[in-house]
Amino acid sequence: MCADSAADPTATAATAENPIALFESWLAEARRSEPNDPEAVCLATATPEGRPSARMVLLKGVDARGFVFYTNLESRKGRELAANPHAALCFHWKSLERSVRVEGPVERVSDAEADAYFASRTRGSRIGAWASAQSRPLEGRWALEKRVAEHTLRFGLGEVPRPPFWSGFRVLPERIEFWRGMPFRLHERRLFRRDEAGGGWRVELLYP
Repeated sequence: MCADSAADPTATAATAENPIALFESWLAEARRSEPNDPEAVCLATATPEGRPSARMVLLKGVDARGFVFYTNLESRKGRELAANPHAALCFHWKSLERSVRVEGPVERVSDAEADAYFASRTRGSRIGAWASAQSRPLEGRWALEKRVAEHTLRFGLGEVPRPPFWSGFRVLPERIEFWRGMPFRLHERRLFRRDEAGGGWRVELLYP
């Protein structure tokens, strides 16, 4: 446990040594305070040569296994993760002056998980997943609207299945850092590092 974890009003016996529980408590607060998309997170990936890229995605699940998001597998991030299966996430909740950074390898979610989440999306979003050749050049907005119309006609009133090129990734956290804004820029940084030997987490404070 951090020596001064009691200084954080969000720290409890359940969260002081469990970064997933602490993240869930912070996310719950963000959902009450952030005006838009508290689940939004910056996802950083890299090519095998180490060239990085970053973009915003939406967190769609978190548990003891890791942090889940979904995407077109043929998008830039999908291709980079297939070639270099490591990623970093950065959540930032401005209204709370808090952020969380997550780093670790990634794995594909199971087909059952991907199917279940895809089925929960609105029909328009499911058709949009079929219509969008994500990250590839677009001749004009009309071309996208044409593809949407084609797939709307294709599926009619029937079920819209998950495309074979669309699924999810789970970031398996090795490091999770919690940042809280403090006066005079003397911010609090609490780092959880996976203890491979013991299966738990090692916790330490970092200078701001």
